Amino acid sequence: MIGGAIANHLSSKGETVTISGRNKVENSSSLASLPFLKGDFVGGTYTSEQISGFDAVVFSAGHDVRHVPNEVDFYNHSMLANTHKAPEFAELCKKSGVKKFINIGSFYPHIAPNLVDSNGYIRSRKEGSEKMLQLNSDTFTAISLDAPFVVGSVPGLKNQMFEMYVAYAQGKLEIPVFGPKGGTNFISNKSLAEAVYGALIRGKGGKAYLIGDQNLTFSEYFQLFFEAAGNNVPVPELDQEHPLLPDSAIFTGRGHYISYQADQAENNLLKYSQNDIARAVKEIVAQFSH
Repeated sequence: MIGGAIANHLSSKGETVTISGRNKVENSSSLASLPFLKGDFVGGTYTSEQISGFDAVVFSAGHDVRHVPNEVDFYNHSMLANTHKAPEFAELCKKSGVKKFINIGSFYPHIAPNLVDSNGYIRSRKEGSEKMLQLNSDTFTAISLDAPFVVGSVPGLKNQMFEMYVAYAQGKLEIPVFGPKGGTNFISNKSLAEAVYGALIRGKGGKAYLIGDQNLTFSEYFQLFFEAAGNNVPVPELDQEHPLLPDSAIFTGRGHYISYQADQAENNLLKYSQNDIARAVKEIVAQFSH
């Protein structure tokens, strides 16, 4: 959902784009026409020969709770994938002659630095990003775009989480209507893709940019889905765990409200859209309505 939006946006700007990952995308996806390079950065399957022909690499494959294999400890896996294997992949890119490397990082180390020592996932994203940025040099521009919750869709690409959100907003799930207490910053995948393009053209090497768009409570966030689905039921805020937004996905803890404004000078440099969440939600609902 993130990498796909970035690939489509860069293609629309006239760039020659190859997508890469462990599995090919569905033939119905808008990405299916792009060249595909099979690889697994955690497994270390990429080679210099595969990567040496590219001018830039955008890395949007950081691991979170959704990517942990069964019966594997989440925090140990986070440290393996994010702290060690991701920077190793970035170093391989540098050695292979890639000129620019954009990492899609996490906002948590910026907005919750007090959790770095106690939360292995947040620590893994911070340490991984720092190792990548240390690779910056006169011949290798390394940048991290550290994003909050990302909202959006890619035409033809499945997304189980947002499919469930749409079914929930349409009243098709037997789940009480509410949002868990708390809130955070959100950004659309369109805005993030625009920020990537801006970083490739104008970004400063060795820098981690905290990006973001709108501050919403989780009940306001779910309300956008209900409104887009034409369901006028109000979405109250309750201090209880939500099946579709569990406490394990809210690393600052249920009941906390994360609010910030990205630096305006950096916004002007990267040139990405603001106030784009409602549009992104409408796009999601239109894609996954049945």
